[in-house]
Amino acid sequence: MSENVSGKRYILALDQGTTSSRAILFDEAAQAVGLAQLPFEQRYPKPGYVEHDAMEIWETQREAMRQCLQSAGVRPDQIEAIGITNQRETTVIWERDTGKPIAPAIVWQCRRTAARCDELVQDGWAEKIRDKTGLVVDAYFSATKAEWMLNRSPELRERAAQGELLFGTVDSWLLFQLSGKRLHVTDVTNASRTMLFNIHTLDWDDELLELFGIPRAMLPDVRPSSALYGETDAAVFGARVPLAGIAGDQQAALFGQGCFQPGMAKNTYGTGCFLLMNTGDRPIASTHGLLTTVGWQIGDEVTYALEGSVFIAGAGVQWLRDELGLIQDAAETETLAYSVPDANGVYLVPAFTGLGAPYWDPYARGTIWGLTRGANRAHIARASLEAIAYQTRDVLDAMEIDSGMALQRLLVDGGAVQNKFLLEFQAGVLGIPVVRPEQFESTARGAAFLAGLSVGFWPNLEHLTKLIGTAATVFAPQMEESQREELYQGWKRAAHLSRGWLQES
Repeated sequence: MSENVSGKRYILALDQGTTSSRAILFDEAAQAVGLAQLPFEQRYPKPGYVEHDAMEIWETQREAMRQCLQSAGVRPDQIEAIGITNQRETTVIWERDTGKPIAPAIVWQCRRTAARCDELVQDGWAEKIRDKTGLVVDAYFSATKAEWMLNRSPELRERAAQGELLFGTVDSWLLFQLSGKRLHVTDVTNASRTMLFNIHTLDWDDELLELFGIPRAMLPDVRPSSALYGETDAAVFGARVPLAGIAGDQQAALFGQGCFQPGMAKNTYGTGCFLLMNTGDRPIASTHGLLTTVGWQIGDEVTYALEGSVFIAGAGVQWLRDELGLIQDAAETETLAYSVPDANGVYLVPAFTGLGAPYWDPYARGTIWGLTRGANRAHIARASLEAIAYQTRDVLDAMEIDSGMALQRLLVDGGAVQNKFLLEFQAGVLGIPVVRPEQFESTARGAAFLAGLSVGFWPNLEHLTKLIGTAATVFAPQMEESQREELYQGWKRAAHLSRGWLQES
């Protein structure tokens, strides 16, 4: 990065993801002018269990901030505001006084509370929870994770009731640390992913708190996504800087893509795959396995969204690399996919932690169907990319039915959008154009936008729309309708055959 001109002002976005902590610096033109990224350990103590060390999350995030500013030649006092975007649902419980976690963070992917979710459904809670929260009953969300952590001893629950222990998603955890242990705050988007928050009243729901045994005393205050929450502690950050924007990673990407109008949608291809559609100022209840969630809140105005969550997208490619050793680098899948005319009838269903929307089957497991003697690693690599596209179509079909809105194009972001084959196949299997913006950093940019709006760094949404611009690569569908449907029907059969594996074993 070039040496900074003294006096220029910036917005710093903290993008705390599932596998790495990132810090991205944005200038007034919304261009990324500094970036640092640090990975951290993924822990799998038992099959289906996924954990993080919350202190390692904070330490890597703090170091990423330091490296980002240093590489750009920017001082902490030149930061106008900080915005946070984060892996959602991941649950941290920590001591108010010491700031130390009581246990490892339970990650959104973790399935340890699947049986508890089955109990809730059997006891008739599914409809009530959906009506209040917009969510399906699933181990994906925070409520059963926090309940599990508190259930480890009566003493923990008593301390929580006294307010000695604090619960939060990763945004709350970072805000607490950044503020020198002064702030315990979240925003409506993260709150809406806990299965404890009523998306109609915009408050924690007392009936659900009682159901899960979560004392209100341990919960963060819920604020809009663009608001002045407080300031960084100068000893922590090097200056007192406004903490002014928060959104869960997928809502931040929706905002960062400029999906400000109802009917606009984006898909983020990361570890998982997350498709969100702006539905305006009203929550739309899904009858096809989608989630109704808060998109963002600015002032008193709340924007809602429909969401479909695919648990395994890029993580499926990582599996080919790290566990099977079929590739050395994720980028190899593009070359391998192009080296064969088709997948040779092979379908890979990456249900390593169950299937997300619209199936919501925690007992599905990963499978490869259609193998013959002629199947090789190129076919399997291609099938892993095709699986991402098929799962996206699963979600989009459900979304169009629920919303009554036909999508004209799909905006995309995330690490995997650099894979040209994936986007060409995605356009083909959807039958609509797929649009990749010039800047891939939609998630971090969304957090920066929310923070910048609250401190007047940027004036309004119209200004942000101009900053996003129109520079993009468009992938038009090239597939015949008959081929599209034949391939997709094969996928649906493969997905069906992968379901209920654990129950049937």
